[in-house]
Amino acid sequence: MVLLCPVCGQPLTRTENTWRCPAGHCFDVARQGYVNLLTVDRKHARHPGDTKEQVAARKAFLDGGFYRPIADTVCRLLVPLQPKAVLDAGCGEGYYLTRLQAAQPQAAYAGIDISKDAVRFAAVRNKQALWLTGTAAALPFPEDSFDAVLSMFALTVEREFARVLRPQGRFLQVLAGPDHLLGLKSIIYPEILHKEKTLHPDLCGFRLEHTETLEFSFTLEDANQVRNLLSMTPHFWRISKDGAARLAAAERLTDTAQVIFNLYSKE
Repeated sequence: MVLLCPVCGQPLTRTENTWRCPAGHCFDVARQGYVNLLTVDRKHARHPGDTKEQVAARKAFLDGGFYRPIADTVCRLLVPLQPKAVLDAGCGEGYYLTRLQAAQPQAAYAGIDISKDAVRFAAVRNKQALWLTGTAAALPFPEDSFDAVLSMFALTVEREFARVLRPQGRFLQVLAGPDHLLGLKSIIYPEILHKEKTLHPDLCGFRLEHTETLEFSFTLEDANQVRNLLSMTPHFWRISKDGAARLAAAERLTDTAQVIFNLYSKE
């Protein structure tokens, strides 16, 4: 799998614990095995992306198996396509890509996320994939690098995804549906506002090949699990003090996930 220098765009070559381009730009491989290709000019904050605490909460929640049906659906949709190279853009701590790799170990896998803490967790979880800190807005890969790109509840950067996908490559977009986690929302918000949301967006350079909706219920049996769920959602950034107080009092939660899977083919 070829990596491009985020500074000059030339190919990077790995020698022991360093990736280096012909121009001399150098990027060290961290002790955990990932490489940080997020340059200062592409950061929107001092520590962009999820914090170490949020990533740890997500790992604990996902390792509990509560979202296993989502991972199983990803595998069901992508494994029959037999991709030889897969990119998870916005990989978080690596749960979904690792599940896919276990289902089809013959392919090459890479994950990229803007959160260094998330990528560090992913590299500890899975030593067989290539893990990068970087931005999906400027993917450090040449054109036609992947047969499949995966975006799990993350931003869709259609221009970049189309660029790195091979002809007839697939993009699997996974979105939260309008009724996703209504139980959690009913605790933390005084009222639930239903906003218009595009569930099957038209993407430049892609054709929507297949779409389906997955719904399933799950039960969190203690307050820590409830807090972990909050930490891995956008509501973590929006919750008020009153909402946080109500959530702190919740020692159990039964909720329903509603997830949209959009499978696109590159035109």
